[in-house]
Amino acid sequence: MTKVSPLVLFLRTARARAAPRIWGMKREPSWVFLEVMVPIISTTAFVYLYRSLHAPQAYVGFVILGAVISAYWLNVVWAMAMQLHWEKKEGMLQLYVLSPAPLMAVLVGMSYGGIIMASSRAIVTLAAGLLLFQVQLSTAELPMVFLIFAVTLVALYGLGMTLSSLFIHWGREAWHLALAFHEPAFFLTGMNFPLSKLFSSVPGIIAFVSALLPISFGLDAMRQLLLPSNIPGVFSPGTELLILVGLGVMFLVLAYVALQRLEYKARVEATLSLRWQ
Repeated sequence: MTKVSPLVLFLRTARARAAPRIWGMKREPSWVFLEVMVPIISTTAFVYLYRSLHAPQAYVGFVILGAVISAYWLNVVWAMAMQLHWEKKEGMLQLYVLSPAPLMAVLVGMSYGGIIMASSRAIVTLAAGLLLFQVQLSTAELPMVFLIFAVTLVALYGLGMTLSSLFIHWGREAWHLALAFHEPAFFLTGMNFPLSKLFSSVPGIIAFVSALLPISFGLDAMRQLLLPSNIPGVFSPGTELLILVGLGVMFLVLAYVALQRLEYKARVEATLSLRWQ
């Protein structure tokens, strides 16, 4: 048997796990169509709501950018946090643990494939906002925007990796937990309104929970750079970028520790395939 280095094994595992998500888009074009087009309907409703209230045009841009980033949040909840739970029910998780492939590489591959999947929806939503609703985005700080966007995705999918391990331990409650994470995030992250309005009007504990979700400051920072207006952000884009870096490191470390615990329980305690099934 040919021996490969740990790095090569990690990269091959990540590529292999990402492939089904990327090629699956080609095999299910109807699913991609529904996944991309249906969310535009709810986005359109928010746009017409703000226009009926004669809100500043910046609010329309806020809604469009919120719809763009929501594609990644939904992917994290349903295709990352829930994925290992579904893999376990289908009998695949045991094979992952028994194989020499590192579980961290499996989750990295899932994240990469998920970002590709979610980007199709995000790009169409952004294009619809620019063409149909005449949203004007500033391009003066594009390099900073791309940097904040990339760090936001790292922190967000790091959160998804952590949740995927925790959902395994929580067993049958995973479905209810995914539902509990799904809708409140639209409020807690200010997806359809300025985040500063939320922070100035809710108790500190709710603002703290909001700050733990990478979308909050990632979206707030990108809005400040792409939609300069009189609507202030919570912090400056540079400060929010530093917070996102901290969140990314924290969630990746938590994901690694949780996966180590998961592998220990599977190999030593033999509870992975018996206790919660």
